[in-house]
Amino acid sequence: MTTGRHSALELDPTLDDYQLAAALVREAGQLALLMRMAGLQSQQKTSVSDVVTAADHAAEAYVLEQLRRCRPEDGILGEEGASVAGTSGRTWVIDPVDGTYNFLHGSTYWCSALALKDTADVLLGAIFQPEEDKLWLGGTAQPTTLNGATVTAFQNDGGARNSTPLAEFGAATYIHPTWLMDPLCAMPWHSAATSAAALRMFGSGSCDLGRVADGQLGCWFQHSCPEWDWLPGQAIVRAAGGATDTVRINGLDWFMAGGTAAVRELRTALEAGSVT
Repeated sequence: MTTGRHSALELDPTLDDYQLAAALVREAGQLALLMRMAGLQSQQKTSVSDVVTAADHAAEAYVLEQLRRCRPEDGILGEEGASVAGTSGRTWVIDPVDGTYNFLHGSTYWCSALALKDTADVLLGAIFQPEEDKLWLGGTAQPTTLNGATVTAFQNDGGARNSTPLAEFGAATYIHPTWLMDPLCAMPWHSAATSAAALRMFGSGSCDLGRVADGQLGCWFQHSCPEWDWLPGQAIVRAAGGATDTVRINGLDWFMAGGTAAVRELRTALEAGSVT
């Protein structure tokens, strides 16, 4: 690879969707990491913690190029502006670097993520965390795997994880400090946050959702997630045997993932913060 024009693999169009997604997030993540090692500057998007780098753009451009060659009939949507109208009814959703603030500051807690959806639902998700060499992959046609091994957190102990209450789980979440000044957001978040056993805030929703799927984190909730921040992890949690949900409260959409009981209780807690 180079840090200028990407010279990574030109992928084989005969790969199936899961193989293609896995290869794409690996290549995108490795490209971004090499570019960071060579030195990067950033630009703010909406705040000092919402940033974009040349690595985000280069990784998305690579995935876009490969998808247009390998899946010419599919649509494409990317966080950094990729937008292709397809004819197949399917759309690939790209997050070239999720956790860019972490990425820029030398943390390992960032990833490249990809989802494939159709008009009805999300079909698959792929999440690759380069510096920890973790690749989560799963969807409607394949149970979730981590580095090729099927994850079993939701099957252990007779599936007890799906009946474990929220009060016994640590919850991963994210909320920008400015949103805590808005009661319409802060009240639901506080209600859910105080219902969990502990809180974790790491700064990459897709990395969090991979860890919900494999059992490292108990559950997860966040508001106002665009598709690239939600769909890859949603597919992976579902394909692992977990539950996901969304609910609109005080004009904001909230997203949840985890065991069935925890997600149900998260929804109830969030709704308790509704302003009627």
